[in-house]
Amino acid sequence: MISANDLNAAELAALLHFHGDAGVEWLLEEAPVDRVAAFAAEREARQARVPTPAPATAQMPAAAAKHQSASDRPAPRPQAAMPVAIPDEHAVTEARLTAESARSLAELKTAIEGFSACNLKMSARSTIFADGAAAGRIMVIGPIPNGDDDREGLPFSGRPGQLLDRMLSAIGITRADTLLTTVIPWRPPGDRMPSVPESAICRPFIERQIELAEPRAVLLLGNFTARFFFGGNETIHALRGQWREIACGSHTVSAMASLHPQELLTAPATKALAWQDLLAFKSRIAAT
Repeated sequence: MISANDLNAAELAALLHFHGDAGVEWLLEEAPVDRVAAFAAEREARQARVPTPAPATAQMPAAAAKHQSASDRPAPRPQAAMPVAIPDEHAVTEARLTAESARSLAELKTAIEGFSACNLKMSARSTIFADGAAAGRIMVIGPIPNGDDDREGLPFSGRPGQLLDRMLSAIGITRADTLLTTVIPWRPPGDRMPSVPESAICRPFIERQIELAEPRAVLLLGNFTARFFFGGNETIHALRGQWREIACGSHTVSAMASLHPQELLTAPATKALAWQDLLAFKSRIAAT
């Protein structure tokens, strides 16, 4: 077995990219290591190597120490530069101005990729933006990017995306006919749900996507997505299957909430509910 110590920097980088593409997010050693004990042993060894000060130096008269030249004194250790934190309300304002400045989906994509006032972007590999065709005027919105989305740089990747493709195909829609996106453009660490401030910062971006795309119908997938647009604290099972109007800038559109493909993979028995929603969605877009 090849040890990591035998690899050079380029080989280590290639190995890490291979693990990342394979879906590995945590690297564990074969045997447990007591880091606390190792740190204590290292500290004791370091203290044993520190020489005892000479008596003459230790008993230096105060007057001599006072007149010691500045060049003999140790230089102060420079302090590490701390990142500048932007208050949440200022970040929301900056996001709104950034979104409003875009006059097309292409401009908005470039603007979001250059936006740096949301901490979620710091830990994400990719910025997830609307993918597909706006010409069909059908939009499907999920909650947050998952690990597959982050690696591929596209919304609804991996197994949930494959299931979504089959769900849309069952009602005569293809991915190429649909504009797919997520509420949050960056994958949160550990796939946690975004905080209230993070959601507020990202809101102008998704609302501007809807306003520029001008869809005639929107399918909202998942609990977080439904609450984000409809408000309240009801679960997706209470919100699904209902048509509601959502206003995004100058564009108002009818939206229906349904179960996310990941939920269907976890609980296959709920596919019957999702099928009912898809049939209702098909009827609405056929009538518009």
